[in-house]
Amino acid sequence: MKRPGEASLDEQLPLVYEELRKLAAAYLRRERPGHTLQPTCLVHEAYLRLASQRAADWSNRAQLIGLAASMMRRILVNYAESRNAEKRGGQAVRMTLEEGVATPQPLTAVDLLGLDQALNELADFDAECARIVEMKYFGGLQINEIATVLGVSERTVERQWRTARAWLFARLSA
Repeated sequence: MKRPGEASLDEQLPLVYEELRKLAAAYLRRERPGHTLQPTCLVHEAYLRLASQRAADWSNRAQLIGLAASMMRRILVNYAESRNAEKRGGQAVRMTLEEGVATPQPLTAVDLLGLDQALNELADFDAECARIVEMKYFGGLQINEIATVLGVSERTVERQWRTARAWLFARLSA
């Protein structure tokens, strides 16, 4: 049962659909040439997974985009894992790290499976930092939007974003 003021996913999706489709297209541009997933399919698969989330309040645009970005990340990781399993030890799917991890040297590409593993390890170390990376990198949310979703100050998000980038750089460059 919906509480007063709570929006349904079906009501909110049309409002953010194009934004999610652009986000999905950006993800897939980072993938290998000839990738079989299309942006529309990625958004629709994320929608199907989000639709099973019964306790969510979809009235917050930033939260919806953050959750959809998280779902799209999981879909791409699952796809990469199944593709690697088929290839039995083949090369991992690569994607560019658009915003990247702040480094003195440019970081042009990162292994999607390696990034997923590093984010899972970061979540064990600091779950909120991992959520910030997910919302910013995968969701394309701005600092102020992330602060609203998490209910913290923008300064806190900026500090945790810097910490997360440094942690991921150390982990991914090892």
